[in-house]
Amino acid sequence: MVSVMVLTHGVPAPCNDEMLTERALTHALAGTTDMADRELRVPLHYYRDPKITEFEESQILRRVPLAIVPSAQLPNANDYVVRSVLGDSLLITRDRTGASRVLLNYCRHRGAMPACGSGNASRFVCPYHAWTYKNTGELFMVPGRAGFDSMNLRDYGLVELPSEERYGFIWAVLSADATIDLDAHLGAVASDLERWDYASYGYHTEREFTSEVSWKGALEAFAEGYHFPFVHGQSVIGQNTLANTAIYDEYGRHHRIGFPFTWISNLDTDPSAPRDPSTNMGVIYWIYPNLILANSPVGVEIIDILPAGEPTRCTVRHSWMARIPAQNDDMRATYDTIYESVHAAVRDEDFAMLPQCGEGVRRGQHDHMIIGRNEIAVQHMIKVFADELGIALS
Repeated sequence: MVSVMVLTHGVPAPCNDEMLTERALTHALAGTTDMADRELRVPLHYYRDPKITEFEESQILRRVPLAIVPSAQLPNANDYVVRSVLGDSLLITRDRTGASRVLLNYCRHRGAMPACGSGNASRFVCPYHAWTYKNTGELFMVPGRAGFDSMNLRDYGLVELPSEERYGFIWAVLSADATIDLDAHLGAVASDLERWDYASYGYHTEREFTSEVSWKGALEAFAEGYHFPFVHGQSVIGQNTLANTAIYDEYGRHHRIGFPFTWISNLDTDPSAPRDPSTNMGVIYWIYPNLILANSPVGVEIIDILPAGEPTRCTVRHSWMARIPAQNDDMRATYDTIYESVHAAVRDEDFAMLPQCGEGVRRGQHDHMIIGRNEIAVQHMIKVFADELGIALS
């Protein structure tokens, strides 16, 4: 394969710019890909040191905005969903005015959880002593009020985390004493997220599972197509996507990858064929630190990955939203089929392989791994984290 250097100066072209398709078509016809300038060597302790994992959680994952849920998961007033993030039970609500909040789902009395699951409710009753909270987090009612006669109810609402709802997601910082500045966090990639208009999508479903691999190593599986023919050769990804071929753009700590579909070469002989990037390639974003958005012509996979107590264990939440919200049972059945197909590729292919990588990291006696020039987006992930962690690379 001929190496093609990628230039990342300035702001990348918008996600709907046909220039992206032309770049991908050039690679597809020539058998080339965007590449880094050299290989990257990564020490094994980058993945397996417990102190590094502890620092990542306390100083990175609890200090920057995370996409907690898609806006479309709470489409109506008084909708709510409970989600565990880094072990914290979060209650995400939409009140009667449409405003969203991210609340710690722990009663201020003795710490039980007032809410569970998902649904539509304006009040939440703690199962222990029936303290009742509004979906704004305010403490509404306390049984046996005489026992708490000096307590001001306004001082004992559910703890609210700093949050913003923008670009089709509800974002939050997991530290109540922090502030949130989503514009500063996203930078130039925000304009691309806005163009996708995820708020108009229809939320379909999700699944969550645990895997014995570093959360950073798991993220890397979605940053290169080098493995496509070997891991995904018999599934939708391997059959529809060119292997080891990609266009790559950086947005500071975030990036975008375009993985051309097999039919992109038809554009060379059919000038009337649509040249929209989303028709001709999978457009994948890494939103630092833990979010993958994998866009296809029909929807988007939302994959967020977090550490799960050990350096080589992670939780994976795999959601899917449709560009056109389902209007009937036939559409829902079609979306079920699509999700089952892409989820099988993630769960039964990527995460069938990745625990082997986790074991190699835990038990390996070599001192480093080598990341190829063709794995430019993987290199970017590692460089961003290594800079935060103070780890030397070579």
